[in-house]
Amino acid sequence: MQLPVRDALGATVGTVEVSDELVGMPMNTAVVHQATVRQMANARQGTADTKTRGEVSGGGIKPRPQKHTGRSRQGSIRAPHWRKGGVVFGPHPRDYHQRMPKKMRRLAIRCLLSQKVRESRLTLLEKLELPEARTREIVKVLANLGVASKVLLVTPETDRRLVLSARNLGHVKTLPAPNLNVLDLLNYDQVVMTVGAIRRAEELWAGGAPGEAGEG
Repeated sequence: MQLPVRDALGATVGTVEVSDELVGMPMNTAVVHQATVRQMANARQGTADTKTRGEVSGGGIKPRPQKHTGRSRQGSIRAPHWRKGGVVFGPHPRDYHQRMPKKMRRLAIRCLLSQKVRESRLTLLEKLELPEARTREIVKVLANLGVASKVLLVTPETDRRLVLSARNLGHVKTLPAPNLNVLDLLNYDQVVMTVGAIRRAEELWAGGAPGEAGEG
């Protein structure tokens, strides 16, 4: 598939051939949903804990006689219906980790990238080289590209200057191509990738690029 390439000034400077295996896939909602649930579950610490009636301190003695008080029968002041009593069916430490086949994880990312292309929400940038680590520099580039909503900036590898420039912008997130994931693709409206980043993505998830890797 031919995708237009723009420069930092917003002008179209050419096109690039991108594998249909990466940006031409039909949407598979079931796989995307499963990958999303998996990623969110794997991010959980699983350390929430509550005490049962057997773990709460106190309550070892019967609070009042069984009979002849005119009141209900009680065996412990730490029963669940008592104030400061134990918790019934509360959370306990557990492992929320979910497994998912590698092919399905890759398919979910390819489906979402393809959807971004179909909706014209993926912009290819020839290269992204900032003269200095200043927020105004990245703001200028995004303005030239006409991007105003939440945007995900993807580069081939971690770009420290870009990270420093964008970290003060709440609607912008920078990410190296190998760290591209389902949640970020869903949470950010626009995706801006350098040509080098799209080539890296092809190597990782589409079985290799039709052109040379490492451009941009």
